[in-house]
Amino acid sequence: MKEPFSFEPGRVVESIQGRDKGYFFLVLEATEVIVMIADGHRHKLDNPKKKKTKHLRAKPVLLDLKALRPEGGPLQDSDLRRALETNGFAEKHSLREGD
Repeated sequence: MKEPFSFEPGRVVESIQGRDKGYFFLVLEATEVIVMIADGHRHKLDNPKKKKTKHLRAKPVLLDLKALRPEGGPLQDSDLRRALETNGFAEKHSLREGD
């Protein structure tokens, strides 16, 4: 089934396979089959997760990565966490989770 939204930089995606199933990420880079994703918590900007697009579900939210840092300078992990949280994709921590 073809995904209704494209996997372009700034797109919010949900992992539907793997250890990170159910978590939300932002696409940093994209090719036709592989994307680099980060959330600023589990997968940070300096070590993004490489994931196949068939294991992701694209959400209708597309953010401008440059606008996430209005004061200028390089994008930081806190910017990704804040962007996901303010758009309703905050993660839910369980009491058993170690991070």
